[in-house]
Amino acid sequence: MRVYYDRDADLNLVKGKKIAIVGYGSQGHAHALNLRDSGVKDVAVALRAGSASAKKAAGETLAVMPVAEAARWADVVMVLTPDELQGHIYRDDLAPNMRQGTALAFAHGFNIHFKLIEPRADLDVFMIAPKGPGHTVRSEYARGAGVPCLLAIAQDRSGNTQDIALSYGAAIGGGRAGIIETTFREEVETDLFGEQVVLCGGLVELIKAGYETLVEAGYAPEMAYFECLHEVKLIVDLIYEGGIANMNYSISNTAEYGEYTRGPRVIGPQVREELKHILDDIQTGRFAREWMLENQVSQPSFKAMRGQLAAHPIEEVGKRLREMMPWIGRNRLVDRARN
Repeated sequence: MRVYYDRDADLNLVKGKKIAIVGYGSQGHAHALNLRDSGVKDVAVALRAGSASAKKAAGETLAVMPVAEAARWADVVMVLTPDELQGHIYRDDLAPNMRQGTALAFAHGFNIHFKLIEPRADLDVFMIAPKGPGHTVRSEYARGAGVPCLLAIAQDRSGNTQDIALSYGAAIGGGRAGIIETTFREEVETDLFGEQVVLCGGLVELIKAGYETLVEAGYAPEMAYFECLHEVKLIVDLIYEGGIANMNYSISNTAEYGEYTRGPRVIGPQVREELKHILDDIQTGRFAREWMLENQVSQPSFKAMRGQLAAHPIEEVGKRLREMMPWIGRNRLVDRARN
């Protein structure tokens, strides 16, 4: 696996391009601001009419354009809207308006890999995918560092798509940490699997199950919150810093012994078998089809599940306890008023 750094990228390539960022959410605001601060003079945020994000982008002195107009104007169009919206945006606004020989870019390969978008043959198509949320991409860049990025090429019409992609990746800070070469397939399938079984799906369900088990056994909800949610960050920070061995070095022998003897009882053979089924759902496209069908009927199940989680007692207990710990809110990564 090849890794590129700032020394491998020519930042002047992207500085000479007109870049349209479609969307101004978590990744959109980070890409636009990092490009601007890296010296890219022609950066515009492309938004639909009436978008609430237009005021946020204008507040950062970024140019704001309708999506179709931005597609006609840009040399590189980076699509950073939610996956479920990208197909319509490409068909309605990008495909009819992008100039021949320009570049279409993504920070996640979902729509390209599952062929929900089939780009025109005359376009360069690449991916620069930061391995972190946009708020971290921005905050790390602002402090002089960067978040590692993944690079993949789907179409190389011009013959220099990789050079442009590397330049773009360096401009958003990726070259400071490393830009790792991969494929659209590998990025999408590993990303979805990690989200579903560990980072979001697995972790959230484990937190909720642990909390509910303690509360049902008669322990105080506040104690359950601290032990099953609050302290997750303390453990994850140790793993993030130096791996699992670093975490085990820092915890008590009692905790480490419990990890070795009880952890496999939680993640046992039945769970491991289910992980294979989930990976198969991703590889065969079943998950992608299921998610697209959910969006075709206006997301009823998705919105219901989101509402159920918001109403879970752990959220109310957590809100109250976090008010007792004001340091958590200082220098927060997520500021909904700005991004």
